[in-house]
Amino acid sequence: MKSTTASLKPAEVEKKWIHIDAEGVVVGRLATFIANRLRGKHRPDYTPHVDCGDYVVVTNVDKVVFTGKKHTDKVYYRHTGHPGGIKETTPAKVLGGRFPERVLEKAVERMLPKESPLARKQMTHLRLFSGAEHSHAAQSPETIDFASKSAKNTRSV
Repeated sequence: MKSTTASLKPAEVEKKWIHIDAEGVVVGRLATFIANRLRGKHRPDYTPHVDCGDYVVVTNVDKVVFTGKKHTDKVYYRHTGHPGGIKETTPAKVLGGRFPERVLEKAVERMLPKESPLARKQMTHLRLFSGAEHSHAAQSPETIDFASKSAKNTRSV
């Protein structure tokens, strides 16, 4: 008796659109949820080498929160490529700056497989918006109330 594992093919994948409101939600918990949805790990027919995840639309990204003192004490490093070119910034500066969606974008990106064409493809399915409005109403995304799933998902200031 032989059993075979059913492997999903790219042509068989049906992608859904989901919408999440990120106001008052903890960054790390939201990023893990989004990364699992982008990869497709919530599906019973998940296949690691196939892009079988959903499209994710996140609004109010500028209103995400951190637990503890991470808002001011956490440090993001990057390198310019020049000698001595280490730059650092904090989440408070990024959220108050010109592109506040980069905090959540980098958190999700670092939870996906590293530097692969599949991870780059899956990151294109993430849409982040600073305000409450988004331009994907035509896709009629299913709204997921992530904040009420667990008491730990939100943080009162």
